[in-house]
Amino acid sequence: MIADARPLDCFPPSFTTYIFGEENTLVLDLGAYKIEVKDVYRNASPAALYEDALRREKGATLSDTGALIAYSGDKTGRSPKDKRIVRHPHSEANVWWGAVNIGLDENVYFVNRERAIDYLNTRERIYVMDGYAGWEPNHRLKVRVICARPYHALFMHNMLIRPNRDELADFGEPDCVIINAGAFPANRFTTGMTSKTSVDLSLEHREVVILGTQYAGEMKKAVFTLMNYLMPEQGVLSMHCSATADPETGTSSVLFGLSGTGKTTLSADPKRELVGDDEHCWTDDGIFNIEGGCYAKAIYLTREAEPQIFDALRYGAVLENVVYDKADHHVDFNNSSITENTRGAYPIEYIPNVRIPCTAGQPTDVIFLTCDAFGVLPPVSKLTPEQAEYHFISGYTAKVAGTEMGVTEPQATFSLCFGGPFLVWHPSKYAQLLSERIRLHNANVWLINTGWSGGGYGVGKRISLKYTRAILDAIHAGDLSQAPTRTEPYFGLNVVTDCPGVPSELLSPRGTWSDPDAYDTAAENLAELFSENIGSYAEGIPAAVLAAGPSKVKSK
Repeated sequence: MIADARPLDCFPPSFTTYIFGEENTLVLDLGAYKIEVKDVYRNASPAALYEDALRREKGATLSDTGALIAYSGDKTGRSPKDKRIVRHPHSEANVWWGAVNIGLDENVYFVNRERAIDYLNTRERIYVMDGYAGWEPNHRLKVRVICARPYHALFMHNMLIRPNRDELADFGEPDCVIINAGAFPANRFTTGMTSKTSVDLSLEHREVVILGTQYAGEMKKAVFTLMNYLMPEQGVLSMHCSATADPETGTSSVLFGLSGTGKTTLSADPKRELVGDDEHCWTDDGIFNIEGGCYAKAIYLTREAEPQIFDALRYGAVLENVVYDKADHHVDFNNSSITENTRGAYPIEYIPNVRIPCTAGQPTDVIFLTCDAFGVLPPVSKLTPEQAEYHFISGYTAKVAGTEMGVTEPQATFSLCFGGPFLVWHPSKYAQLLSERIRLHNANVWLINTGWSGGGYGVGKRISLKYTRAILDAIHAGDLSQAPTRTEPYFGLNVVTDCPGVPSELLSPRGTWSDPDAYDTAAENLAELFSENIGSYAEGIPAAVLAAGPSKVKSK
């Protein structure tokens, strides 16, 4: 339960659940109106959800490994421009309003919520899943999902922390409710709506209403967005990162990065224990995973490159928007004809070396993963505390094809704190919390480029996964703490020049380009982009942090 001292009138009406008689009628009392459906699957088993999906979901089937294959329809990625935060006097001064957090009048929110409930009330059957967000009991959020598709119910069964029988019996009132009516569109003529898609979050009611998108990832990220508001309020840093732990010492390592930079892939490390692949919190006691599952990109997946993820996509898992052979149901992970953003969702315990409970000690290493589409940044650099804060606020990477609607190839972007679409407070709040913890626990900070070398996208090649894994192994072994470095002239980075298992020529990006002058031009252009971006947030950032940015910017 999340501790909260807000006045009672800030809380939602009761979500009392009644299940009675042979008709198994569910009534969710929302005050002025109700969800009242006679046929309800509440906390159904994966087997029951499989059975329903195969009977009721168009196109649903099983892969040859037993995973449920399902399709999300028109939307195969997140729709960040359609996300809305309800304006309310209690939270309005705390929210970082703008392109990330677009405000929504509370009355309009109630219109959308009633539209969603009216749709659910037309269904013959709905699904309710209860679970937790957060493995640390003192910072745990009870989440209830109400949806119309068994695929969505199974997805959230995998992604939330699954209560045992006793916990379900004592679950009581949820702290957060997701009302997913994604098959029904928003009314685009409603004030504040820009399309038929709307994902609305009310911080006061702790509700999420989804209309016009059936992409399951919207539910997962809505929970993360709510945690990104509640945790910093309690002095806890919420992070868009993966995390692993040393099996002997219990100390941890966190890896920041957007989708496609390697968070999930690199956290599946047989030498270490997996804490989680995407969302964590950093407290005074260490770190904890927010989720109970993993949501891995499946495009180009092979057992040779990513054996743990490949083998986790079996019975109980959900494969989303993949193409398969109709004869033997073998999935063609190389086929992107539906989307580049094919995904697999599976319980975290499907990873053999998972750490249960998903908590660990203080991080010894903080790693920023960036997919540099320009081929400029070195494979690994060690950052000073000031550089760490600078690059955390900058959050440079590339949007990877398919992760968002309309993105068909990597595009250079800056995502604040490596999770801009999910921030609620001003980014400086998260950056300050990170900086405090790095200094307090004397953590090493590294910048790793998992993007291109020898040229930008379309010219160079993406850095081999085996070399990135070798870099991580060296970091965790302590080999790079005292490794030789040189100062890179454009960004002032301390570039590691010797790493076991990595060709020395790869560690110096300029030398990998056939045309060094072209590299210089690309580096100057990227340095200029960094400077322009940080200028948008310069107010309130310490001078020492601003000075930790690019040291060589092209002339105007």
